[in-house]
Order: sequence, then C-alpha cells, then structure tokens
Amino acid sequence: MLKSMTGYGKAECLMPTRKLTIEIKSLNSKQIDTSTRLPSIYREKELEIRQLLARALERGKIECTFHYEITEGAGVVINKNVFRYYIDQLKDIAEENNLDSGDLLSAVVRLPDTVVSEKSGPEAGEWKLVKKGILDALEELDQFRIQEGEALEKDIIESIKLIGQKLTLIEPYENDRVTRIRDRIRTNLSDLKLEEKIDENRFEQELLYYLEKLDINEEKVRLKNHLDYFMDILGKGSPNGKKLGFISQEIGREINTLGSKANHSEIQRLIMEMKDELEKIKEQILNVL
Repeated sequence: MLKSMTGYGKAECLMPTRKLTIEIKSLNSKQIDTSTRLPSIYREKELEIRQLLARALERGKIECTFHYEITEGAGVVINKNVFRYYIDQLKDIAEENNLDSGDLLSAVVRLPDTVVSEKSGPEAGEWKLVKKGILDALEELDQFRIQEGEALEKDIIESIKLIGQKLTLIEPYENDRVTRIRDRIRTNLSDLKLEEKIDENRFEQELLYYLEKLDINEEKVRLKNHLDYFMDILGKGSPNGKKLGFISQEIGREINTLGSKANHSEIQRLIMEMKDELEKIKEQILNVL
C-alpha cells in the first residue's frame, strides 16, 4: 500500500503547570527536511525531536510545533524584553493599517517565549510524557498518510490501466498504417510520373526497409513491460515513490518514441491520451513516499 507524504498529527500533554499541544505537519519533498518551533524550555531536546521525526517519517518536509498554555503560575515568569517587543510590533501594525489595537495583553501572552519557565529544561518524567505525545502525533500523521496514499494508489492504478488499454487499441490501426504509407508513396511517384519506371521488386524491398524504421513493435513490448513493472513495484507499497518516478520516466520515453513513429492520426490520438494519463501519474507520484 502506498503512503502519501502529506499528513497531519496532533497530540496534547497535560502537566502540572501547563498544557502542551504538539502539531506535526508533513508535505512532499525529495529528501527529509525537518523544522521545529519549540518553546525555550524544550530547545535542548531539539536534536532528539528531529531524530524522532526523521526515523518515523523517512521523507518529506516536516514541521513540528509545540504550543503550550500555562495552567498555574508556579515556576514561570514573564519575559519582559520579548513582551515589550511584541507589544511594540503589534502597535505599529495596528497604526499602519488603521486597526483597533484592542486588548493586546491577552494576545501577547499567547505568543512564543512571552511566558517562560524558571527551569532550564524539562524534568525526566515530564520529557517522557512529551516524547509519548510526539509519538502519538506521529502515529496520527502516519494514519493520515495511509488514507491519502490509498486515494493516490487508486488514481494511479486507474491511469496505468488506461495507458495499457490504449496501447492495445493501437494494433487495429497498424495494417491500415502500412497501407496508407504504401499508397502515399505510390501517389507521390505517380505525381512525379515515375511509376512506369519502377521495378516492383525493388519498390517492395525499399518499402520494407522504410517500414522497418517505422516499426513500433519493440516500443510496444517495452512499454507493456514498463507498465507491468510499475504495477509490480506499486504492489510492494511505500517507500517506493522515487523508484516509481524513475519507471514513469521510462514509460514516457517509450510513449514519445511511439508518437514519433506513428504516422497515423488515430494512433497519434491514442498517444496523446496516454501522455495525459502519464502526466497525472507523475503529479501524483511527487506526493508518494
């Protein structure tokens, strides 16, 4: 089963003097890219938090944010410098935009690092609770990724099947394609008044040589093999997004070669429809883990 790289998880930790809310968001990215927004009391744990995120999520642009509310005043103080800085900034913004500054105090106290703990870091028991909260948020995010992945997988399979169906629809036009090429060459020779001078055996030999250059059987076989391989890798689940991306590039090469050799309007139409489906696949794979 595929997993999406998009996800969201949330968990709450209740402690004696505060309530901590942990939010983790994930978006698509070629590599693992983690960022954190932490209150000062938890910054010494930033490296450990990043390691937890990287191990659990493998790939994606990850943002982890801690929000906390003070439930009791014990052990906390107002960071006056930060408080004044926020007040000045908000007043300037209100004046520049003709806004009512209202009660700034209640807004400022909820901003990061306005209220800080007198402790330099979380106690051992507290950190154990916070770590569990991180893991709970990661589990919720993972379930979100699985649900998104199911929808992606369904759409990708549908597009792969459509490409395969359109590939089989090419065959009925191939005999007509050869006939049209032969007739076009004869018409050109007739227009040049050279038809009577043509050796039929030599003409057939040259025609066969020309048609060999336009033969699409190898491309059809390779495209079919790429589609089968894609489905095989798809069935193995995530993480396989990068590999599926590489296979989709190979599928695109074979479709383009078929198009350059087609020489038939109906085949060209089928090729364009294949390309449309392949573009959908490529867009969806960008978000596959």
